[in-house]
Amino acid sequence: MTTRGFTLIEMLVALAILAIALAATQRAMSGALGNAYDLRQRLLATWVAENRLAELRATRTLPDLGEIAGEEPQAGITFHWRIHVGATPNAAIRRVEIRVLAGANDTHALSTLVGYLGERR
Repeated sequence: MTTRGFTLIEMLVALAILAIALAATQRAMSGALGNAYDLRQRLLATWVAENRLAELRATRTLPDLGEIAGEEPQAGITFHWRIHVGATPNAAIRRVEIRVLAGANDTHALSTLVGYLGERR
């Protein structure tokens, strides 16, 4: 009478293949979650930059040349922003570059927005 079944070696090979497949799946899921977190951070940072530009436009005055810095909470996260106001060939228009950072000492911007503000009459 011959007994059919799997040998110990066959079982170990099957378990090794399963372990490799599960590790690859876990790594792919971890990468996807990291990407989703980064995209969320960048989206929120873009909203912060748009809020800053909208606030500057709402004042209806030209901002002074130079740097402005501050922070703003968005969805429970505090973002740091830096605004550089520069001159243009037309004295009635200013170039505004808004950089939003995750931390006050960060050098890499999550979002950068450039806009132009004109003098309202």
